[in-house]
Amino acid sequence: KTIPGIGNKTAVMLLVLTDGFDRFKSGSELCSYAGLTPVVRKSGSSVNGRPRISKIGNQKLRNLLFMCSFNACKYNKACRDIYERIVAKGKSKKLALIAVCNKLLKQAFAIAKSGLIYDDTYRSTLVKN
Repeated sequence: KTIPGIGNKTAVMLLVLTDGFDRFKSGSELCSYAGLTPVVRKSGSSVNGRPRISKIGNQKLRNLLFMCSFNACKYNKACRDIYERIVAKGKSKKLALIAVCNKLLKQAFAIAKSGLIYDDTYRSTLVKN
């Protein structure tokens, strides 16, 4: 509940839908379970489709995170930075919101596994040392 952008109901649903994050070894596995990982559609030299999210995963979890990504872009500094960086490159806003969903899920996984509370300055203190 300490992560900006994730509310009480979403936190409970994250714990329920992921079995308390016990089934996953890494944040990447969790993102794959949610169906937020990109899939490139390519076959030889003739078929070059646009990369999209896989959508093979838990739809309810994906929908929850997408709705949370709007608030996370306002109140979560790490998510806001990712969103602004992707939009500045000329990518679509929806693509940037999916990246924010990925970041939120990885933050939730890290907080749940470490047992610490969310610290907005955590990354900056690592860089300075």
